[in-house]
Amino acid sequence: MLYDWIKALHVIAILSWMAGLLYLPRLMVYHCAAPAGSAQSETFKVMERRLLKAIMNPAMIVAWLAGLYLVWEGGWYRAGWFHAKFAAVLAMSAFHGFLSARVREFAGDANTRSARFYRFANEIPTLLMIAIVILVIVKPF
Repeated sequence: MLYDWIKALHVIAILSWMAGLLYLPRLMVYHCAAPAGSAQSETFKVMERRLLKAIMNPAMIVAWLAGLYLVWEGGWYRAGWFHAKFAAVLAMSAFHGFLSARVREFAGDANTRSARFYRFANEIPTLLMIAIVILVIVKPF
């Protein structure tokens, strides 16, 4: 019974984390157009920081903790599909770290990347999510 509750918590945390991973690069696309020091730029800084600190970071931590419990309790660490999923989750976590660094750059008015860059970056979590869902549901190997 506990396993099912932890699985539900894991799914909720993943949904929250993914929402942030998809929204933050979009905010950065628009932030690129705001002149440094402008009221609009300062508003984006607050939005980006709050999204990262209040939603994304806690959601990622809960997703990891719940996921590790599920892996151990379910014995999934022996499954081939899980190893591929784990690699994709590590990549997702690295992307989260990449976005965290970009939030710090924007906060210091030091962004050097274009809106186009962030539009492309916005596709990374989508592709990783597709791979992860297929691996978890289909378990192809």
